[in-house]
Amino acid sequence: MGAEPGAAPASSLAGAVIAFDLDGTLVDTAHDLVGTLNWLLTAEGVAPLAMDDARPFIGRGARWLIERGFQAADAALEPGQVQPLLNRFLAHYEAHIADESRPFPGCIAALETLKASGAKLVVCTNKLTGLSTTLLDALDMSRLFEAVIGADRAPAIKPDPRHLLTAIAEVGGDPARAILVGDAGTDAGAARAAKVPLILVSFGYTETPAAELGADVVIDHYDELPDACLRLLGPTD
Repeated sequence: MGAEPGAAPASSLAGAVIAFDLDGTLVDTAHDLVGTLNWLLTAEGVAPLAMDDARPFIGRGARWLIERGFQAADAALEPGQVQPLLNRFLAHYEAHIADESRPFPGCIAALETLKASGAKLVVCTNKLTGLSTTLLDALDMSRLFEAVIGADRAPAIKPDPRHLLTAIAEVGGDPARAILVGDAGTDAGAARAAKVPLILVSFGYTETPAAELGADVVIDHYDELPDACLRLLGPTD
């Protein structure tokens, strides 16, 4: 039988590294993250936010989500208030990390195709590494990745290019044969600064539409990903 439509040929991406953002790219985590934010807001006597209002704040880590969330709810925080709220947020979120979070449609099949094509897959996320691995374990996705480089395993977080370069190096890759798949400006900034091709998904969490972030390719569904990677990198010689 021939390859499925959109599938990259076997071994065509040997030696390539495909790095992935997590929240809003691999997994739709918005309901659990915003649910935890709203739990915290309510506990502090602040009105919760609508999903559409809070969703774009995801992607720069929990501290940013809390700060922007409280600001959007007209309850801006003083610097000294953030850490205690962050501690409570993380504890609650970890207990509910996969209540509603699920991989985006077609994600698992695309990752399996990329692995079968010889690519090494790595997660490069501003989420803490422990929370990231807990989530991936809960969704049976850890088996698909060579490594997870969260906010605490990099010299600085995206959009700093060192985060992406650390992730690529962790799996023995070369930035000259790597791609970052993400959803937001933090991913765009990291990829451009690292001189790594960028694929953005159109269905993620971003304050600026993906189409306006200068990606090499924007995909609307994971079925498009294997061919997009092959077009950007070319087959292995």
